[in-house]
Amino acid sequence: MIYADNAATTKMSAAAMDAMTACMKETWGNPSSLYGFGQNAKEALEQARADIASVIGADPKEIVFTSGGSEADNQAIRSAAALGAKNGKRHIVSSAFEHHAVLHTLEALKKEGFEVTLVDVHEDGLVRPEEVKAALREDTCLVTIMYANNEIGTIQPIEEIGELCQKHGVLFHTDAVQAIGHISVNVQRDHVDLLSASAHKFHGPKGVGFLYAKKGVRLTSLIEGGAQEKGKRAGTENVPGIVAMAAALQEAADRMETDAPLIQKRRDRLIEGLGAIAHSALNGDRGKRLPGNVNFCFEGIEGESLLLLLDDKGIQASSGSACTSGSLDPSHVLLAIGRVHDVAHGSLRLSINEETSDADVEEMIKAVEEVVAYLRGFSPIWRDLTTGKKQFIL
Repeated sequence: MIYADNAATTKMSAAAMDAMTACMKETWGNPSSLYGFGQNAKEALEQARADIASVIGADPKEIVFTSGGSEADNQAIRSAAALGAKNGKRHIVSSAFEHHAVLHTLEALKKEGFEVTLVDVHEDGLVRPEEVKAALREDTCLVTIMYANNEIGTIQPIEEIGELCQKHGVLFHTDAVQAIGHISVNVQRDHVDLLSASAHKFHGPKGVGFLYAKKGVRLTSLIEGGAQEKGKRAGTENVPGIVAMAAALQEAADRMETDAPLIQKRRDRLIEGLGAIAHSALNGDRGKRLPGNVNFCFEGIEGESLLLLLDDKGIQASSGSACTSGSLDPSHVLLAIGRVHDVAHGSLRLSINEETSDADVEEMIKAVEEVVAYLRGFSPIWRDLTTGKKQFIL
């Protein structure tokens, strides 16, 4: 079996599992308690906070633990909106291909009287900083642009956009769920005010993540109750999960310089092999993308059938975001970069990691070639294309 859906979730690393198990056995107290067991847990919690902050160039006090990326996105955006509303600013700038945790939050805010401008995402899957600048207004309170896209893997010009926002006095949030642990992320260098991350994207456990909030950015609580996380997020902290997340992130950061070039080399071979299939197209810029992300469209087939037949061949992949994998609608990301519905339906995302071998890559290329040819063999759309009733797009 070849697992090629790391963008959806990663396998927990041995380091993360060891840290979690040790914590559950030895540091199981409530970190809010004053006695020994509680203070031991508190110490582990704060060490994890410091370790995570160190990786992204933050102060430990700027890290708030959450249940994952979606909660962090929600809290970041709602906090910035609340701050803006206090100053009479109710305009937000984002992009058309954000994760639904961002887009749905923006839709909810529109019902509360906020205006939202979604800048275009071009065919290469990249946002243009000058278009973000053009969208800014006197009443803009927030710009939220993802660091790297969860479907097509394109890495956005975050440092440029962050510097732009800083110059204009606008808060900048980035959903870095796909980027953290895979490419260098530094909140100081990137001029970021708010950043979201999720542990299970970098070999940590599910159900835990964090929000970076720059000093001076007041957070709005989504969960009321106790005074945990300095009153920014009520509820007893998931200490084993947090400790495991810190261990996974530290390991990912330590291995990044070695692992990323190897993953990227195999990614490029996948792109080369799949690109040789007739009437196929890589989605997003070839170079400005995550080391392990490959996303293709194949004309004349349905992505769901492609996934099922690849599964029969022992290859685990996806057609897009795990959050929308049950939907039959074409990807909003692919539509945003200009793919038409018929083409967007025939998409495939292969997201590999350091455990993917050269042999795995060759097997995936061969399997996709065979399945695409098989599906086209009885596709009425493909027959119309090859007989000239319809025109090829790719």
